[in-house]
Amino acid sequence: MPDACRSLARAFLALAVLFCALPLGAQDTPEPGANLEVALITFGPGEEIWERFGHNAIEIRDRSSGQARWYNYGIFDFAQQNFFLNFARGLMTYRIAEGFPSEELPVYVDEGRWIIEQQLNLTPPQRAQLAEFLAWNTRPDNAQYRYDYFVANCSTRVRDALDAAVGGAIKAQTVAPSRGFTFRMDADRLMRPDPAVMLAMDAGLGPYADRRLSFWDESFVPMEFMRHMRAIRVPDESGQLRPLVARETQLASARLADPPAFAPDWTWRALAVGSVSGLLLLGLAQLRRRAIARSILAAIAATMALVLGIGGLILIGLWALTDHASAWRNENLLLFNPLCLLLLPCWFGAFRARWHPSQFAWRIGMAIAFCAALAFFIKIFPAFLQDNRFWIALLLPLHLAFALVLTRARIRTLA
Repeated sequence: MPDACRSLARAFLALAVLFCALPLGAQDTPEPGANLEVALITFGPGEEIWERFGHNAIEIRDRSSGQARWYNYGIFDFAQQNFFLNFARGLMTYRIAEGFPSEELPVYVDEGRWIIEQQLNLTPPQRAQLAEFLAWNTRPDNAQYRYDYFVANCSTRVRDALDAAVGGAIKAQTVAPSRGFTFRMDADRLMRPDPAVMLAMDAGLGPYADRRLSFWDESFVPMEFMRHMRAIRVPDESGQLRPLVARETQLASARLADPPAFAPDWTWRALAVGSVSGLLLLGLAQLRRRAIARSILAAIAATMALVLGIGGLILIGLWALTDHASAWRNENLLLFNPLCLLLLPCWFGAFRARWHPSQFAWRIGMAIAFCAALAFFIKIFPAFLQDNRFWIALLLPLHLAFALVLTRARIRTLA
């Protein structure tokens, strides 16, 4: 009988331990996302043209395994079928890619770019949701997306993913504030180390690039998005507001100079160059009895006609034949005028000592000068917001000088 009691007591004790252990086991089960850490990784500008705008990525780190992954948008491949043709047409297909910091970090360090990590205050469910979305997004069927320089690039995709994870808190706090910058201003200042590329890009941008940007819009620049993130507040599990950025760590220092804070304003320099060049053309026209003077005049005029005419055809092509919305309705068409090509025979004829511009050439020259003057005068109307002051200041004096040269030569012909 005592043995039976002892057996029964052991059985009750085992059951008690089992029932006590069950709730403890349930409590020990980690909440989805509890073992994850999320960070925004921002890389400063690089030396290559496509690196001038910087880059960013989302890091998902699993504390239990110690493994971290970087999710990069804005990945492209020159070997992609019809890449350059699609690039020209504005039909660019980019993708998201998953990588590892141990492999990618040394590459950015070797390029001399600064790297900043911003650890984010997300709740466990938000971390789990973001990690699940990124894993879904990197699947081959979901990885590609239609790229746009300003509204669908590496940074805006990162911004949108993080904004969705925090229930729209980032957009709600950045959609109204603005520092008055435009797409053009940011593009010009970031491309300033490559002046030729900067000027070509500036000439190709239409009025779309001149609307004032909110902080949300300006987050297409990774460095600006990083700065705006410092001011974002999000609720924690208890509903109390806290900074979205928990801490910020610099992972690498830059060997390259940071881009300027403001876009260059070269309007007065352009006006000086344009005016002096125009006066030089008029002086050469006065001295065209000398072979050297008329040769220089004809060479400059023919070269300018070719460059401006082809430039105008490119602007028309960007507007009519491509999906580059930022290049549509470009007012620089009044300055980069395709009609200039019609003057090539006339300017080639100017190499001869006896040069007699035709009435047709004179009329074309007057039409070109009128269009250039129109580019200036339409600025009094609020509908014409494109900031092309640089090109007006540079090219209007030249077009007027060419028209005056043709007029004087035509008068001598009729005399």
